[in-house]
Amino acid sequence: MPEGDTIHHAARRVGAALVDRPIVSIETPQARHRHDRWPERLSGRGVQRVDAHGKHLFLRFDGDLTLHSHLRMGGKWGVYRRGERWRRGARRAWLVIRTADYEVVQFDGPVLELMSEGRARSDQRLAGLGSDIIRDDFDEDSFVRSLREDDPTRGIGDALLDQRNVAGIGNIWKSESCFMAGVDPWRAVGEVTDEEARAIVRRARPLMRLSAERGGRTVTYEPERPARGPENRTWVYNRVGLPCRRCGTLVKSRGQGDDNRTTFWCPTCQR
Repeated sequence: MPEGDTIHHAARRVGAALVDRPIVSIETPQARHRHDRWPERLSGRGVQRVDAHGKHLFLRFDGDLTLHSHLRMGGKWGVYRRGERWRRGARRAWLVIRTADYEVVQFDGPVLELMSEGRARSDQRLAGLGSDIIRDDFDEDSFVRSLREDDPTRGIGDALLDQRNVAGIGNIWKSESCFMAGVDPWRAVGEVTDEEARAIVRRARPLMRLSAERGGRTVTYEPERPARGPENRTWVYNRVGLPCRRCGTLVKSRGQGDDNRTTFWCPTCQR
């Protein structure tokens, strides 16, 4: 599932292609939206801004209308120069917005809905989101308060994935931030101190913000010799069975929480 840094990066790219640019056409090829009449409802409206909150992306149109997107596991936003080849097949496109210079495409997007600004503000799925870890106004105190109101027996790794506690952290950053803060992701929330909770988000936040600027690529570990190419470089994520980069203990992984999302950790470095 794309995490907050990937969605914020997508919002910047989509915004650069659409804001203050006249829209030539809007298409909704997916059968689910065949009768929604979005092209007619959005005709003549420009995009005022594009923003993100956690894993949610919003296109704000003139006239109090907002397109809300959540990519879930397999969705993707693509921004292409007119005539450039798309990186996914046209049959997978749910939304296509064209300007004179760009084509903005949402592929495989299971959540795509047009709503009024008022509904966007009051929708409980959105109003209940925690503070966004990437935004300038991230509220660390609000995150700690939400954590203290959560189930104290819940593992901290699972609690970090709850977007009501903090918006934007997914499986990668959950594992990496717990490692960098030295906190066992299986430790119960009630046993994690406020300072340890703050240390987790303080480790993740600057790296996620940098990732949002640079393209949603996860780099938490910098080797002495810079790695070649654009691959992700992590401390523990996706490294099960490999030696911990700090102590040499083999990295472990196991499903966690009701959704059984895989958690990676070092049993020696994290307590």
